[in-house]
Amino acid sequence: MSAVRYHLLHDTIYRYTHPVSESRQMIRLSPRALKGQRSLSHRLLIDPEPSRAEDWTDSFGNRVRTIDLESSHEHLLIRAESWVELTPPVNASFDESPPWEQVRDTLAYRAGRPLTPEILEASPFCFESPNIRLKREFAAYALEIFTPGQPLLACVKHLMARIFSEFTFDPEATDVATPVTEVFAKRRGVCQDLSHVMISCLRSIGLASRYVSGYLLTLPPPGKPRLIGADATHAWVSVFCPGIGWFDFDPTNNTTPQLEHITVGWGRDFADVSPVRGVILGAGSHSLDISVTVVPEAEFSLIYENGTSFDRALHQHLSE
Repeated sequence: MSAVRYHLLHDTIYRYTHPVSESRQMIRLSPRALKGQRSLSHRLLIDPEPSRAEDWTDSFGNRVRTIDLESSHEHLLIRAESWVELTPPVNASFDESPPWEQVRDTLAYRAGRPLTPEILEASPFCFESPNIRLKREFAAYALEIFTPGQPLLACVKHLMARIFSEFTFDPEATDVATPVTEVFAKRRGVCQDLSHVMISCLRSIGLASRYVSGYLLTLPPPGKPRLIGADATHAWVSVFCPGIGWFDFDPTNNTTPQLEHITVGWGRDFADVSPVRGVILGAGSHSLDISVTVVPEAEFSLIYENGTSFDRALHQHLSE
C-alpha cells in the first residue's frame, strides 16, 4: 500500500447578535508532523484580520495560534487549509504485546524509582482530567476484558469492540458539557463521548491513554459525489505500550486507524485540543457553523474546479 495525500478544508464561523468589542482565541487546527504523517502545507486565513497573532507549541506538542481582535466585529471566520501525506503504519501483533498488568505496574508511581523519559511522557495520561473520571464502574467494565496475563493491545482492541457494540452513536444525546459518567450510563453519544468513555476505562485500571483529535475520511453514498462541508472533526484513543510506543484505536468505528485518520493533536481529553477556544467581550448570543471537507488528491480537481478561494468562501458564508 502506497502513500496517500489529502486536502483538508475546515471552516469555523461565529455570527454574533451584537458587535463584539474584543476577542481572544486559541486555534489548534494544524496537522501534526508524525511518523507516517507528513504535513505538506498549512495556512490559516481569518476574517476580520486579527490585531495580533502568535504561534507557539503547547505542552503536548500541538501547534497553536493565538489571535487577538480589538476592533468591533459581528462575525469571525477561521479557515484552516492543509495538505497532508499519510504512509501505511507498521502492523504490530497485538497478541505479542506485554501482559497488561506488567504495563500497569511499569506506569505505577513508586517513591525513589527513577522513570525513563517515555514513562515520564506517558504519566500525565494516567490520571483524571476535566472530562475523564477514574471510577470503580469504569474499572469493572474494563476488567471483564482485561483478565490476568492477557496481552495489553489485544485487550484494548476487545474493549474498543465492546464499546462499539454496546454504545449507540447519537448526536442528539449529548453536548460538549455532558459528563462521561452520564454517557456511560446512557450508552449513547458521539465520537468525543465514546473516546472519553474508553479513556476513563483504561485509566481506571492504571493504563496511560490519550485523546486524539483530527479528521476521518468519509465515503460518499454509492454513486453520489463527495460534498463540500460534509465531513466533521473526529476523535479517537491512543494507548501507551512501554518499549513499543503509542497505538491508536477508534471506538466509534471499531477500527485501528490506517490511512483514513488524520491527526491534528492530542491531550488528556477534549478540553486540551478544542479546535477553537477563547473569550469575547459583548455579542449577546451567537451562532456557530462548522464545515469540514477531506478530499483525496485524486478528487481535488473534481471538488474544486478552480482551486480553493478564501474570498469566495467568505462571501458564501456571510451571505447565508
